[in-house]
Amino acid sequence: MKPLIVFISIILACLILPANSSDADKPLVIRNVTFAAELEGQPDTIANILIYNYKLVLITKDRPPMNDETRIIDAQNAFLLGNIEIGKTPTFLLFSEDPRVSKYVLTDTKSTAKMVIYNGVLVSNKFPTIDIKSIPEEQKKPPRGWLAYSPPPMALPSNYLDARKWNRWESEYVSGIFLAALILDRQKWLQQDTDSESQVGDLDIYNTGEIRALRFGAIGTINTQTPLFYTIFGATNTFSKGYDEDTTKSISWLDWRLDIPVTAKTSLSMGKQKEPISMERTTSLVNLPMQERSAVADAMLPSRNVGIVYSGTFADDNVSWATGIFNDWIDTHDSFSESASQVVARVSTVAFESSDKTHLLHLGGGLRYSDGKEGYRYFTSPEFNNSPNFVDTDIHAADDIVHWQLEAAYRSGPFWIMGETVQSDINTPNAPDVTFGGYQLAASWALTGELRAYNRKSGTFRPLPVSRSVYQGGMGAWELTARWSGLDLSDDAVDGGKMDIASAGVNWWLTPFFQLSLNARHIWLDKDGLQGESSGMNTRLLLMLE
Repeated sequence: MKPLIVFISIILACLILPANSSDADKPLVIRNVTFAAELEGQPDTIANILIYNYKLVLITKDRPPMNDETRIIDAQNAFLLGNIEIGKTPTFLLFSEDPRVSKYVLTDTKSTAKMVIYNGVLVSNKFPTIDIKSIPEEQKKPPRGWLAYSPPPMALPSNYLDARKWNRWESEYVSGIFLAALILDRQKWLQQDTDSESQVGDLDIYNTGEIRALRFGAIGTINTQTPLFYTIFGATNTFSKGYDEDTTKSISWLDWRLDIPVTAKTSLSMGKQKEPISMERTTSLVNLPMQERSAVADAMLPSRNVGIVYSGTFADDNVSWATGIFNDWIDTHDSFSESASQVVARVSTVAFESSDKTHLLHLGGGLRYSDGKEGYRYFTSPEFNNSPNFVDTDIHAADDIVHWQLEAAYRSGPFWIMGETVQSDINTPNAPDVTFGGYQLAASWALTGELRAYNRKSGTFRPLPVSRSVYQGGMGAWELTARWSGLDLSDDAVDGGKMDIASAGVNWWLTPFFQLSLNARHIWLDKDGLQGESSGMNTRLLLMLE
């Protein structure tokens, strides 16, 4: 997650750079700085540094943000000696010769150091400066970064001394980072009436703890002339139902994808990936305010599929779009002709944004067509992972299936509200056509005042940031959440059930990688001629590898 923090700092840096300031307060960019590899045989890293307001804002191999007041110095691949960390006041020296080879440069640093930064201030400099006016306007903005539809961004670690941690690697041909997440749940059913017990059985047997998810994988680049981006993620399901998947295999490969930049605004993604439909489904589960996705998203929209997605943005990145073709024959080991094919598309737009960037209105929608070769079956639990399916249509034949989906979200500082509706129209052979649908309305309030950033490439909101973690003497980030969702899987002769769920929760991010949360739900189920009610709660511990 540190690459994500660095990426967000690029955006924040664009917003905080002042129009006028004294020379001491002007943003300072130092280009082409060499960071020595910690391990013998590994390559050094050449990157750029941004210092603003006496603090280190960014370390990146891409160009940092600049404005007309920025001072730019070309360090000419000079070697850095010092301990620097994002968000702290830097102190370091730059040498033209490698101190690991030319030991004499350390005997008289006053004369051999070609640049001295002390407490964030440029004390001395013998490197050439670059006139900001000579740089084209398009190069003053940071690069767009990863162009794929919804991948995590990559950048150097916040602390360059950690660049050779065991979970990061860089080589001439392949670079990347290993990531992992562990989710531990404890489920407790609080109440169940007799109608509910007749519908789904005794829920007390699900009062237990479980390892909800153990997910692991790698993201990174294949360093061709135009870098290609890869994503490989798996999950072990040995303990319980899989993370984001309805399977009991010991290991599920959730993502295996290659992203290819096509133009400055478009990219092509190939492999197993999320279909581009629904903001809730596209967003990573750990980024959502509730512990589980809504019933309608889980029941009617697939977790992942095998296919090709072409995506991009226009209108100054205020409009994002994506379209894809899918067929899961590789993953299911069936023949291509026997597997169902899908065409999926989604478009989203920033309909309104305030001048101070704190208020934003998102609108979007999607369509999904399937040829119905595998028929259909919609089922889901009541937004608790450790529970039986409450609604289920069973398997039925279909000639074709059309999903349509609409979404809206509004962020006002620490307040965020989001709603979606999904409908499935199914043409069936030798039977009346059927229609199923559902919706959800969710809201959150960051008690500690944090604001969710918006990802314009994918039309999604980023996770709640942590302004001050408990390790920094802060209280972390606290968030109150609520959701109302409904799902209707009964139509004509199909009685899959109708379910409404009211949820409330609280999230405590102690750090960006450590979360404790509590969700409580009350469920109304109309099925089999009965109207059952039940309620329960789930506590969760989430740990992510830094």
